Amino acid sequence: MQSRMQNPAFILPDAMQPIQQLFKAVNAGGVDSQTLELVHLRVSQINGCSSCVDAGTKTARKAGVSEERLATVVAWRETPYFTEEERAALELAEAATRLADRADAVSDEVWDRAATYFDEKQLAAIVLMIGVTNLFNRLNATTRQIAGAWG
Repeated sequence: MQSRMQNPAFILPDAMQPIQQLFKAVNAGGVDSQTLELVHLRVSQINGCSSCVDAGTKTARKAGVSEERLATVVAWRETPYFTEEERAALELAEAATRLADRADAVSDEVWDRAATYFDEKQLAAIVLMIGVTNLFNRLNATTRQIAGAWG
């Protein structure tokens, strides 16, 4: 397996720094790091981004996410290993990633459930994490970045 090119964010010199600033802002948003890592991993699974799933699993593990939870985040609805807050964040992540799957992509019910557990600043962090993850998934999948190639 071979990538088509280096990740575009590394080729254009002015692209990576703003993306890193977004991640910094996300991490300052008051959301538990494990929740953010689970959101990143789930979005990457949906998009089939092997590079981000690989990297996301590693960073989630470093954040303290258990092997049990890593193995079952793909089936979070059917497992007892996630808190209600995490479930709300994962549901929001799925809806915001699968925008074209339904007319009301992120329904009021999904949003309101997340807003039950997270304040506006935290919601902003989660939505930004979803967006940045989707950005990286699209960059990596399009250019066929190789899982594990980023160290």
